[in-house]
Amino acid sequence: MLKDPEGVKLCLVVDDSRVVRKVARRILEDLGFGVAEAGDGAEGLAWCRGAMPDVVLLDWTMPAMDGMEFLRRLRQEPGGDAPKVVFCSAEADLDRIREALEAGADEYIMKPFDGDIVASKLALAGVL
Repeated sequence: MLKDPEGVKLCLVVDDSRVVRKVARRILEDLGFGVAEAGDGAEGLAWCRGAMPDVVLLDWTMPAMDGMEFLRRLRQEPGGDAPKVVFCSAEADLDRIREALEAGADEYIMKPFDGDIVASKLALAGVL
C-alpha cells in the first residue's frame, strides 16, 4: 500500500455527495489519514489506477459507476486486493449488505455516521 512521505495512510472517499465527502474528510483527517476524494466510481477507479490507497470509503448509489461496480473493478486491478473497502451507504437491506461483503467489502457503515462509528469500523477492518 502506498503511503505519503510521512507514512500517513491514505483514504479515498468515493461519494457523489460533496457534503458527505467533506464530513468524511474531517473525520478521517482527525484519525490521522491523508484523504483524497472522488465524486463517483469511475473517478475513484481512475484515482486508484494512479495511486492505490490504503482504505476506500465507498458510497453505493452514484452516477457513472455505482459502488458495487467500482468494488468489482477495483478488486480486478493490479494491487486492487490490498485496500480495505468500507461501504458507507443508506442502504439498510441485509441482503444488500451481504452482497457488498461477499463482493469484497471489508466493512459496512450505515449513513448517517459519526467519527466514533468510522473509527470502530476502520479498527475492525484493521487499518486503525
